[in-house]
Amino acid sequence: MTIEKTLQENELTLTLRGRLDTTNAPLLEAELKHSIAGIQTLVFDFAGIEYISSAGLRVLLAAQKVMNKQGSMILRNVNEAVNEVFEITGFCDILTIE
Repeated sequence: MTIEKTLQENELTLTLRGRLDTTNAPLLEAELKHSIAGIQTLVFDFAGIEYISSAGLRVLLAAQKVMNKQGSMILRNVNEAVNEVFEITGFCDILTIE
């Protein structure tokens, strides 16, 4: 998985490509720990994400908890397969998906 960061004032966009799974979730988790302090809006661009596992879901849930305290979190460009995982797990009720 690759992560591309774009920072504009207090908004951080993370463009992800590949698979968000057990192997790659720690990479995203580490990036978030170093990048979201002081961020008011966290945007994930999922256009390049083809698969998400429970490890990826855990990282998103942890990020959502942090962002609930300091701003908002948005997921954009979620494909049908990943969106189905969000629906089955109930994450579509927790996350803001555009």
